[in-house]
Amino acid sequence: MEILPVFCDIDDFCLFFEPGWRQHLLASSARHRNRRSTLCLSEVMTIIVLFHCSGYRNFKDYYKQHVLKHMLWAFPRLVSYNRFIELVPQAAIPLCAYLRSRLGQCSGISFADSTTLKVCHNRRIHSHKVFAGSARRGKNSVDWFYGFKLHLVINDCGELLSVKLTPGNVDDRVPVPAMVKELFGKLFADKGYISQKLFALLFEQKLHLLTKLKTTMKNKLLPMFDKIMLRKRAVIEAVNDQLKNISQIEHTRHRSPTNFFVNLIAGLVAYTYREKKPSLNIRIKEQLQLPALVF
Repeated sequence: MEILPVFCDIDDFCLFFEPGWRQHLLASSARHRNRRSTLCLSEVMTIIVLFHCSGYRNFKDYYKQHVLKHMLWAFPRLVSYNRFIELVPQAAIPLCAYLRSRLGQCSGISFADSTTLKVCHNRRIHSHKVFAGSARRGKNSVDWFYGFKLHLVINDCGELLSVKLTPGNVDDRVPVPAMVKELFGKLFADKGYISQKLFALLFEQKLHLLTKLKTTMKNKLLPMFDKIMLRKRAVIEAVNDQLKNISQIEHTRHRSPTNFFVNLIAGLVAYTYREKKPSLNIRIKEQLQLPALVF
């Protein structure tokens, strides 16, 4: 990922967003100096986002070994690592707003799924304190875990349409109505989203929920296009794989909930800049045309 295009886009967003955001911040009763930071907000956000495309597994190594040594030409006023960590929480709300501006557009074909975000090993659940008041123990198709669930809705080009974070014990179907209010067409999901009540609710919003059937359910006649799209639902699994293994949104080394949240949002933002996203390539007209018959 190139630095200049990312920084210019984030800086343009901050020029529009930051003045209004600063005016709505609540004033603290404690007296403190309103000293301007050496690094501006757009520079902090850019460095955090670039980490998720750098290949480093640890932000401390990334900042000390890469940023301080090889990125001084782009950020000449860099601060120490400890000072930068103090600036990270300030980027939480702006990153959320910026992610909102990076979401794709609905094409009528959407895919929904959730993925687990473990915050510690199961053996250390009782001694874990960082997320004691927010994380919960849940169960996926593989095993029990302790942490959160990231719910995603994407389009056929792999672009993010909606994102929601919930505790690990929340059912996958609960956040769906709030996530798909602005969508239309058809929503493809796995068997965990089967619900007659959810189907009726989404149908009133002009959104058709399609899932695979369980073995105990009666088979229903579906158009061939819907059957093919259900088979292609694995495209969102590829998105989850890239978010975890490339964007580094999941690890168990978090020291505070705020830094966990910033790491997650920055990883999602970094994914939106990825040129080759998992895609179905069904918008290309040439691929939809039948081959001409040769006589």
